[in-house]
Amino acid sequence: MTAAAMSASAVTPRGVAIKVSDLRMVFEREGRKVEALSATNLEIAAGRFCAILGPSGCGKSTLMMLVAGLYRPTAGTILLDGQPLTGCYTHAGIVFQSDVLLPWLTVLDNVLLPATVKRLPREAAVARARELLARVGLAAFETHFPSELSGGMRQRASLCRALLHEPSLLLMDEPFGALDALTRERMQADLSRLWASDLKTVVFITHDIEEAVLLADEVIVMSPRPGRILRRFEVPFAQPRPPAIRRDPAFHHMVDEIRALFEESGVL
Repeated sequence: MTAAAMSASAVTPRGVAIKVSDLRMVFEREGRKVEALSATNLEIAAGRFCAILGPSGCGKSTLMMLVAGLYRPTAGTILLDGQPLTGCYTHAGIVFQSDVLLPWLTVLDNVLLPATVKRLPREAAVARARELLARVGLAAFETHFPSELSGGMRQRASLCRALLHEPSLLLMDEPFGALDALTRERMQADLSRLWASDLKTVVFITHDIEEAVLLADEVIVMSPRPGRILRRFEVPFAQPRPPAIRRDPAFHHMVDEIRALFEESGVL
């Protein structure tokens, strides 16, 4: 990407605006009803990086799946760029905690899966896949199989796959939760750099307060189940953020403020 293109992307959001109104989700298990989300309201502007933070079982992942159109809500509405979501949102890329790469395909062919499913032009898709792999340090591994890669390398390939078709919305469900600390920091830096280059809308699910403050423009804190929004925090630091931001007293103040909210709500 040229410097001019990067400059243009820094001011032109390529994401999708999200509005969730009175969203409620109830699951039925063996005749018993479990309320996952209760009267949830949320707005995310196009091109914003939103981290959703909360305890296990609070409905974070359920909210993400609803925004993807993979679940149908019990009540409430979801608007994407002002249009009601009535089915699967095909302009989304999804990254899960597990890389879910197909073991019999090479790294390159795994990244190309969205092109196969969506029947995208092969030549352009291969060029895009190779560009993404190079940007995350995997250019030399495109002919390798998943079993030949480390966990962090597999997750980088998974991220490339999610970005292949240039989605307007990137949904990430604790994508770095299973990684060791050093690999996690590398993945955070890769994601921050990739996001800053084109400003997709990102919904990032995490348990980690520091990770949320490091990556996001805004942090949404959820209550224990049934999940609801406790508070929204605007993160004041400019993007992209260097790792040294972790040593900034203002960074620690925000982390402590969010932790205090969890203490008040009985989570900690």
